[in-house]
Amino acid sequence: MKNELKFRPLKKEDYETICKWWKWWRWPVIPREMLPDKGKSGFIVEKNNIPIVSAFLYLTNSTGALLEWIVSNPEYREDDRKEAIELLITSAEDVCKNMGITYMFSIGRSKHLMKTHEKLGWQVDKKPSYEIIKNL
Repeated sequence: MKNELKFRPLKKEDYETICKWWKWWRWPVIPREMLPDKGKSGFIVEKNNIPIVSAFLYLTNSTGALLEWIVSNPEYREDDRKEAIELLITSAEDVCKNMGITYMFSIGRSKHLMKTHEKLGWQVDKKPSYEIIKNL
C-alpha cells in the first residue's frame, strides 16, 4: 500500500511536528493542555510515513464535535495534497458518525479550506466569523 494516503489517529509524538507547521504558517503554537486529550485526540493523513495534514477533534457534552486547528505540512507539495485534506475531513466525519455525533463544526482560516468544506457538503458562513458547520 505504498504511495497511498493513510488516515490515522494522532500519536503523542505528532505534536512536535504539528508545532513546526503552526510556526511555519505563523500561527500560535497551541499548548498541549488546550488541545483535546492533551494533543492526542485528533487525526493525521500521511503518505509513505510523511505527514501531510492534521486536525484535532474536540468532543462536547452535546451531539456536536469541533474539528479544529487543521494545518498542513508546508513542505509537502505533491499533487494529492487536496485529496489528503479531503480525506482528513471525510474520515473525521466517519469517526464522528460512528460515535453518534450528529453535527460537526469548524472555524475557517483560509479560503481554500472553506471551499474544501463547502465541496464536502458543509454549510459555510462567509461572514467574518467564518464558522463552518455540517449536519451529519
